Amino acid sequence: MQTAPATTLPHDSGQPLLHQTGAETQPFGTLKQLPVGLGHDTRMYACQRLNRVLADTQILYALYKKHHWLMRGATFYSLHLMLDKHADEQLALVDALAERVQSLGGVAVGDPRHVAELTSVPRPPDGVEKVPVMLSRLLDAHERILIDARDAAARLSAEGDEGSNDLLVSQIVRTGEAQVWFLAEHLVDTSLVRV
Repeated sequence: MQTAPATTLPHDSGQPLLHQTGAETQPFGTLKQLPVGLGHDTRMYACQRLNRVLADTQILYALYKKHHWLMRGATFYSLHLMLDKHADEQLALVDALAERVQSLGGVAVGDPRHVAELTSVPRPPDGVEKVPVMLSRLLDAHERILIDARDAAARLSAEGDEGSNDLLVSQIVRTGEAQVWFLAEHLVDTSLVRV
């Protein structure tokens, strides 16, 4: 039995060009010039600060998902749903931060291994912790982000970068404060509350 000879499709046939390789076109920590009305040094500083908040926010998102999956006990259902909602909100912040870095001409940190190098959020154990410990871990991560975001917002505003300031205050800080409130209320010892 004979097989038909292999044919090669022309370049314009729609055939995907697979297994491509090449050098990176913009290294992390560099800027391309964009006409956004901000100087190079201001944009560079903004990208550094935003990438740090971005790395911590990506870790916070991952912590929310981990704890969402590992919830236990009588409050499982309500916490399971709340943590998933918070995770979705954090994922939206990840996207907003990354897009801001890109809009300033920088390179947003995206690879999880690179994120792990930049984050200030401590790594949790691989296994399951008690529910109050998981909630406390989330609160600690939030506080780290809130402190850094407030500092970055003030410094960037002083540099004239009101766009980054607005993102940090109106989205990162306000979302974080609301999520902290909801988490912290789950740590109230209701046995001490008298009616």
